[in-house]
Amino acid sequence: MTESRSTFAQQLGASKVESTLLVLFIPSVDRDFQPIDQDTWVHRALETLGELFGGATAFPQGQGVWRDDAQGGRLVFDEPVVINCYTSETLLEAQAPRLRQFLVDMGEQTRQGAIGLVIDRDYLEISFPLREASDG
Repeated sequence: MTESRSTFAQQLGASKVESTLLVLFIPSVDRDFQPIDQDTWVHRALETLGELFGGATAFPQGQGVWRDDAQGGRLVFDEPVVINCYTSETLLEAQAPRLRQFLVDMGEQTRQGAIGLVIDRDYLEISFPLREASDG
């Protein structure tokens, strides 16, 4: 924590100061434009981030698009929910395996081409291979 943040936290009487921002995108459709149970995944993400990092905030649906290169560059439009979570690098490193498992579960179970998240200024993406809709 920088000295200015430390001083500001002290002046406010803050009992907690976290400076690493994790941003997670919860999709509304799969890679074939079929709706997913977004409410369930938002709830599961909030629950996971709350358990791992102490809390998170979901924002209403936005509008987004991603290019599915595995399908010839087809654009997939959706309405993601964006979740912000403040944590520390130390805690993020310690909880990385559990966070990754949640992200992989969401990506596989909702048939995504990728799951994206931002940590501070870095965009990270976990990719999933193209598979048939009937695959389980």
